[in-house]
This record gives sequence, structure tokens and C-alpha cells, in this order.
Amino acid sequence: MKYIKYSRYVPDAADDIDLQELINRLSDFLLQSGFDSPYSIYELDQPGSSEQLLEQLREAILRALEEGDLLPPEALEQLLQNPNLAQNQDLRNLIDQIIERMEQEGFISQQQPPRVTPPPTETPGGRIGPPQPHLEARFEITDKALDFLGYKTLKDLLASLGKSSFGRHDTRDLATGVESGGASKPYEFGDTLNLDISGTLFNAVRRNGDGIPIELNYPDLMVHQCEYQSSCATVLMLDCSHSMILYGEDRFTPAKRVALALSHLIRTQYPGDSLHCVLFHDSAEEIPLGKLARVQVGPYYTNTREGLRLAQRILSRQKKDMRQIVMITDGKPSALTLEDGRIYKNAFGLDPLVVTQTLEEVAKCKRAGILINTFMLANDYSLIRFVQKITELCRGKAYFTTPYTLGQYLLLDYLGKKSRHIH
Repeated sequence: MKYIKYSRYVPDAADDIDLQELINRLSDFLLQSGFDSPYSIYELDQPGSSEQLLEQLREAILRALEEGDLLPPEALEQLLQNPNLAQNQDLRNLIDQIIERMEQEGFISQQQPPRVTPPPTETPGGRIGPPQPHLEARFEITDKALDFLGYKTLKDLLASLGKSSFGRHDTRDLATGVESGGASKPYEFGDTLNLDISGTLFNAVRRNGDGIPIELNYPDLMVHQCEYQSSCATVLMLDCSHSMILYGEDRFTPAKRVALALSHLIRTQYPGDSLHCVLFHDSAEEIPLGKLARVQVGPYYTNTREGLRLAQRILSRQKKDMRQIVMITDGKPSALTLEDGRIYKNAFGLDPLVVTQTLEEVAKCKRAGILINTFMLANDYSLIRFVQKITELCRGKAYFTTPYTLGQYLLLDYLGKKSRHIH
């Protein structure tokens, strides 16, 4: 006879850990930009460049556990009596269970090393195969983890701004839309068919009387009006030259975190807007936002002009009310792409040839109606003068900030800009 035996459920320590809080604490590790290695370079097209070693993730989780609050103090003290993962099997098992939960809930995906069987070699004594090469397991953060990090960053930024009601970018004009905010008007071809039922029926009854059925004609149609809400196309230009991780400060990781927050804000609050990301260094290229968190800086110069040229090409395809470039950088223009494709470089920056060509590109942006807002992460005198010249040419804004206040300035600028936009 079959029977079922019930016993008391004893949860594992890994089940008690708040995974979202853990992911938040691991954000610097997951979004690392090569700050720990001065020779780290980003190679976007290299297979596996977005993967990290699983053993490094174990060490990062261990550091997060040592900070406290994720486990009860008694359990944490017992586990950390020996924090060496190679010797403390209980601690290693706990971390492996946490990693398994992270994978089950879609925050990471593990990449197991491929099994490689080298061909055997012939020897006088028989066939001997060479030793199996040692390949380490890797992992990759998922789009869900990136979206969560963007959400958390956005939430923290909004909290730091105090009370704020942010929505679509309102203007002083009226248009037909979903949310009524003004008097009804007769329907015209091209209007959003958001019918004012009462007004439409009143017109029909006034014309035909109160007979049944009520006949509706085209002139009877009335539609609600709402405040016209402008749309915006934004290209986020990120400097990934070597200076972004030099001088004892990681400036690129905070920039990536702010970019993820801006992406989350636009997707959830401004569905009519668009956001594209351009990296500029020796040259420039557009990357999908989903790959931004995995990008690392490299030993590159700063080709600002090439970034502006690519941003203009992207924005020229956008049919939006507003088009803007948001440039985050910390360095002087130090590279230029010549007509024959060669890269002219001057490590000292502000070379007259480079500056002249860059400002000419800024002037082209102005003629195309593209706004440039610059967020500068450095404040030496010559750089300030250059940024002020850009601002004068394109009537944009310049913010001299730090990596830690960058998000607040950028968010305030984005939330406030289009509410001042008048058609």
C-alpha cells in the first residue's frame, strides 16, 4: 500500500537570500568596465567577450555576503569562520546554490566549457592522448538582469530628486489623444479616433431629432482633445577612451548605469521616444542597448567628431519632434578620422586640426536642428573652454559633474527638457 510521509520543511540558507538585493549589490561587478585591469580592452565582436568567469562570480558573492544583512548573523558567522572557498565546502555549496537560483530566476546564464578531446599521439609504447586542456566555466548576465539594474538605478535617482511626477513631455499645444485634457472638437481626417460619445450623440439628435435608431453622419463626430505630447529621439554618446578608467577613478561604470536607467525610463514612461547608443574612441560605432553593460573601455583616444557624425546619421532617420545628442565624456578630442580612413592622433588633446573639424561637426548638428547636451566628467580649464564653445554653437547645455552625480543631472535634464518645448 502506498503512503506519503510528511516531514518538517527546513529551508536552505540560499532560499532566505533576497536575490534582488544581491543583484543590486553585485551591480559594480556585473557592470565592470575594466577598472581593475589597466590593460583591459573591449572587443565587441569577439566571441565570448560578454562572458565572465564563474569563479569570479563566486568571489563577488562571497564579498556581498561578508557585508552582512543577506543572511542571519548566526548563520553568516558560522559560514565565514573559514572564508576560503577552496577549503570551506559548506560555504562553496551555499554560493553554488545561490548561483543556481540566479540562473533559475533568469538573472544569469551559465556557459559550461566545451569538452575538447585532442587527437591521440603515437608513441613506441602505444597511443597516448595529450592531457585535457583546462577550460573554466563562465556566465553571462541576461537582459532581465540588465533591466532590473536599470530599474534600480532609476528608482534610486528619482528618490534622490525628491518628490517628482514625471510623465510624457507636455507642451502648450492641444491635439487629439487618449487622455482628454481640453474641449472636444469636430473630427478631422488624421485625428486620433478618441470619440466624445456625448458630443457625437448630441449632434446626431440635434440634426435628426430623438427618433430611434439614431443615425450618425461624418459631421456628427466629435473627438476629445488632450495636451500635445512631443516625442524625442536621443543618441547617447559614451566616451570609452582609456581616460575613463584612469587616475584612480572608474568613470565608465557609472555612465553605463545611468544609460541603463535612461533606457528603462524611456521604455516605461515615454514609449514614443527612441534611444540609441554610440561609443566613441579611436572611431565610433552604434551598439544595441542590451550589450552596453558588457562593454569595457580600452587603450583608445577620443574621436569626438566621428561620434557626432554617426549620431547625426542615426538621428536623420528619426521622425521625431525633438532630436538630441547626450554626450558623456571626460577627455579632450584627441583623434580624427581622415578622408582616406587613417586615424590622426594627438595624445595631448585639443590639437587645432582636431578641434576645428570637431566644431565644424557641431555646427552641422545645429543646422540639422539637433541639440547637443554635454555631461563632462572633468573640469580642467582648457576642456571647459572647449565645451563652452560647443554649447554656444548648438545652443545646448553643458554640465560639469562627477560620476556620482551624473545620473541626477542627466535625469533632470531629460525630464525637464521637453516640457519646455513649444511647437
